[in-house]
Amino acid sequence: MSDDLHEVAAEVVDALRRRQATVATAESLTGGLVCATLVDVPGASDVVRGGIVAYAPRVKVDQLGVPADLVERAGTVDPRVARAMAVGARDRLGATYGVATTGVAGPDPSEGKPVGTVHVAVAGPGEPAERTYAFDGDRGAIRRQACRAALEVLLARLAAEPT
Repeated sequence: MSDDLHEVAAEVVDALRRRQATVATAESLTGGLVCATLVDVPGASDVVRGGIVAYAPRVKVDQLGVPADLVERAGTVDPRVARAMAVGARDRLGATYGVATTGVAGPDPSEGKPVGTVHVAVAGPGEPAERTYAFDGDRGAIRRQACRAALEVLLARLAAEPT
């Protein structure tokens, strides 16, 4: 893990600890990288509840509660799917916050979406929020950028809420 990514993860863990809050992850294209990055931080066990790698569409539906009709209509590379994944991770793992990633890491487009399309969502107290990105690079670079984006969206959400 790059030092820069480690610093962002450490900030997230610290911010969660200060708020006595917890986080759970739901990951598709990042394949567990967000959760692994968080647990690489010493003391992460105080705030990380766990993660679900929901790579297959059926796992998103069965394990995270993403509506099957949404997946059928919109596919899995969709901001509403990311939001439902984040809510599912938060609720099913009993965390204060859920963070989710879905998208296309490549090497080929998927579901009519270009390589580099990434949706990140955070669910916590209040309404879930999601962001859409168009990243460049190879599969590994897109996955790392998506991981960083997920941590940054979570950090921004934490910063916007009172301690």
